Amino acid sequence: MKRAPYQLTLESRVADARPTYRFHTADGVHSKRSFRDAELLLVDALWNADLGHLLNRAANYGVVGTVLAGCATAVHMVESSARAAQLCERNAAENGADAAITLNADVTVLNETFDTVAYAPKPYTPISVGKQRLVDSLAMLRLGGTLYLAASKRSGLARYEACLQEVAATVERVADRNGCALLAATLSPSFEPPTYVSPRTIHPKVNGTALSLVTVPGLFSADKLDDGTRLLLETATIEDGETVLDLCCGYGAIGAYAGRVADCEVWLSDDDCVATSCAERSLRASQVDGTVVTADGVAGIAHRTFDSVLCNPPTHAGHGVLSELFAGIHGVLAADGSLTIVHHRELDLRNHLSRYGTVERRRTGTDHVVLSATA
Repeated sequence: MKRAPYQLTLESRVADARPTYRFHTADGVHSKRSFRDAELLLVDALWNADLGHLLNRAANYGVVGTVLAGCATAVHMVESSARAAQLCERNAAENGADAAITLNADVTVLNETFDTVAYAPKPYTPISVGKQRLVDSLAMLRLGGTLYLAASKRSGLARYEACLQEVAATVERVADRNGCALLAATLSPSFEPPTYVSPRTIHPKVNGTALSLVTVPGLFSADKLDDGTRLLLETATIEDGETVLDLCCGYGAIGAYAGRVADCEVWLSDDDCVATSCAERSLRASQVDGTVVTADGVAGIAHRTFDSVLCNPPTHAGHGVLSELFAGIHGVLAADGSLTIVHHRELDLRNHLSRYGTVERRRTGTDHVVLSATA
């Protein structure tokens, strides 16, 4: 991420805090133009609490962890998005907050326990994923610690509250703000986190090539290979000896296909470590060797060049993400290399492709278009 074009200012109303906190945000992160009520509720309610060692799940761009670093013994922010984790680091540093930031989707691998967990699920988080994060976070508590969940009806409050009532030792509502409620839950000594999310394997066939792809809820088109990616794979030409990049790889369909149909070097990259974890499993399940990187855009592979870049870009993520993405692809594409992308027919990506030498429409489907571009 080269730019964070949006800035938000939060003024404190309590003693011992900084008078003003400034947060950089960008396209591709949730609530980029305004603070979330759920996160502000956590900040307000927990400022005077005895937090000890604090874990902030789904930290987004770092509001909760950055502010509460001023009253906690230690803060650890965890994000599954590489772009969001970068913003957490930047915002913590610029506000003088001493906090650790980890890019990870599974807090159970952290080699530590916590006195307090603060979690504000994002509205688009599937309930099963949110519940899994909730119980996994509860398991990270030291006995006597507290998990605080801030949610609204829109983000699944009732179902999260029911989940906590089933598994926690105690649950109570401790605060409210603008339609959000704050729940406080404690850990039972005999607690064993239940499983709400399990990987599943789908078995699509493309051009006669069978794939085994591992997915989980919350990933794009987790139940089946989406029509756009299928059209891209049915159209793309992949040659032996090429170095191929599956960018914005999701659970790895494009990379797995490339490695099955050609004797090529395969790389896959995605911003989301949940996606890249599944992509690694998809390669193994499809018996393909490849390298998987978790990074924002091409940041993790900018030192390499590729003969072919294949991409179903996240067109919903905003102009800033797409602008940086296509500029980055141009920088890693070999001089005689090609970019092949798929997008919905109603979208116009010509401005993003203006730096490329030639742009050709390769195929038009019912809802999607496949384009090829040269460096």
